[in-house]
Amino acid sequence: MSATDTLDDAIEEVPLGTLPLDAWHRERGARMVPFAGYEMPIQYTGEHGGIVAEHEWTRQSASLFDVSHMGQLSVAGASEESAEAAAQGATALEDLLPGLITSLKTGRMRYSMLLDENGGILDDLMVTNAGPRINLVVNGATKWDDIAHLREYLPDEITLHHYDDFALLALQGPKAGEVLEHLIPGTGALTFMTADLFKWGEGHIWVSRCGYTGEDGFEITVHREAVTGLADALIADDRVRPAGLGARDSLRLEAGLPLYGHDITTETDPVSAELTFALSKKRREAGGYMGHGPVMEVFNGGAKQRRVGLTLEGRMPAREGAEVFAGDTKVGTVTSGGFSPTLGYPIAMAYVDAAHAEEGTALEIAVRKKRLTAKVSPMPFVPHRYYRGS
Repeated sequence: MSATDTLDDAIEEVPLGTLPLDAWHRERGARMVPFAGYEMPIQYTGEHGGIVAEHEWTRQSASLFDVSHMGQLSVAGASEESAEAAAQGATALEDLLPGLITSLKTGRMRYSMLLDENGGILDDLMVTNAGPRINLVVNGATKWDDIAHLREYLPDEITLHHYDDFALLALQGPKAGEVLEHLIPGTGALTFMTADLFKWGEGHIWVSRCGYTGEDGFEITVHREAVTGLADALIADDRVRPAGLGARDSLRLEAGLPLYGHDITTETDPVSAELTFALSKKRREAGGYMGHGPVMEVFNGGAKQRRVGLTLEGRMPAREGAEVFAGDTKVGTVTSGGFSPTLGYPIAMAYVDAAHAEEGTALEIAVRKKRLTAKVSPMPFVPHRYYRGS
């Protein structure tokens, strides 16, 4: 699946929202496209623009992505005591999320999922213990449904807040840490899956160290009135260039990271999606969260299909929807695919029958009335380079 394919699929018949940095992107030659209800930059023009150039710059230096379409939420109890309010929010979230939230220490993050009653994935998200509250970052295309789901199922005494007056930037790449530390001292002390509050200008920003590219990187929550100044300050550093959704999509594919609405949906469960790392042993055994029963049926009985990585011979990529075959028998479907700029050959993710999901299994993919030779390969395709401390 190319970035353009992904974006075309996400076009909605509703008025498009405008990012706080909309004019900033256009001034820099961004090609804007509809995505998740917003006009967003897919790539930039000029000497350093283009999906491949932006992809490669992220791998070697640092790129600035605007991800302000994402939903930034918080959950907290009614207690005036900060720690107790966060604990109440965490306890309530454990009725809905399959991960351990109550054990998260302040400033720690965890990947999790919202599940429906059948164990289908409503969304995948990041959860952070932010001290007086539990912060959630959810996908832009699903944020309104997520908010409705949370409001329906969270207890009345739990407060859900949507930070729609804040922007979200992602600074990604091997030089992101030194760039941000130079601009905002103290951020370099963060390690993978940690977060904290920092002083910026006349206010504060919330910074987490994780990302969706497989590289070291940060997500920065900043008030929309201050985001232009921060973006300007970041790209004033020669090590930083703006990048669009096209490079973000190719980077996350190389990193083996699923995209909601494509690689994971309500038709997939955490076990089939190979996301069992997000199902802690304690919660698997104790249950208590929505969808626990159906998920454990798959966990204990084995998934009928599994999300796998595929590497293809030649240079023709397989896109989303392409059928996967073992001989004359259809055994699966591609959910994401494209040409890997880093590896120099096509890669894909697909759901295939469990009997054909083992690493090294030879398969074929139907593309344009041709059969492309492929094999099941481990993910990530390109090793992750998260910063976990010196």
